Amino acid sequence: MTERTAEVRRDTLETKIVARVNLDGSGRAELATGIPFLDHMLDQVARHGLFDLVVQAEGDLHIDDHHTVEDVGITLGQAVAKALGNKAGLVRYGHAYVPLDEALSRVVVDLSGRPGLEFHVPFARARIGEFDVDLCHEFFQGFVNHAAVTLHIDNLRGLNAHHQAETVFKAFGRALRMAVAADARAGGAMPSTKGTL
Repeated sequence: MTERTAEVRRDTLETKIVARVNLDGSGRAELATGIPFLDHMLDQVARHGLFDLVVQAEGDLHIDDHHTVEDVGITLGQAVAKALGNKAGLVRYGHAYVPLDEALSRVVVDLSGRPGLEFHVPFARARIGEFDVDLCHEFFQGFVNHAAVTLHIDNLRGLNAHHQAETVFKAFGRALRMAVAADARAGGAMPSTKGTL
C-alpha cells in the first residue's frame, strides 16, 4: 500500500489553518495551534494512532478558542478523508478502550461516509486550565462532519477532567488507527454491501 497522505488549507476571516496527515506514519507531530491543550490532545492522536500530523493554525484567539478548535477539527477531517481515498480494502471499523488512572473512555469509529457523532463525556469541571471542555465536542463535530465518519465517544468514568479528555483523544487515535488499517483478508474489496463508502 502506498503512503496515504494529504494536505488541506482552510482560510477564513476567523482562522488560517494548514493540516497535513500521513496515515502510514510513525506518530510524529508538529503542532502549533496557539492553544497548548489542543496541541497536547492532537499529539495524543498522532502518537496513539501512529499518524504523522502537522497542524499550524492562526485564529481569532483574542475572541476565544472556539473558532480555532472547530476549524482544526474541520481541516483535519478533510485531510483524513482525502488521505483515505475510496476506502477499498480497509478494516472500516475501529474501537478502543483507554484508561488513565481513574478515567476510562471508549471510542468506536466507522468510516461510513455518513457524518454522525454521539459524544457522552460528563466532564468533572468546565475548564482544563484555560481550555473550555465544551470545545472537545466542537472539535469532534467538525471532524466527523468533514471526514464523513460515524463516531461514538463515551467516557465511562472519571473524576479528573484532564484525564477524561486525554483518554478520549488517545482512544480516538487508536480506534482510527484500527479503522484505517488494511484488511489482509479483504483482498482490496470495498467493506460495504453498497459497493461504496
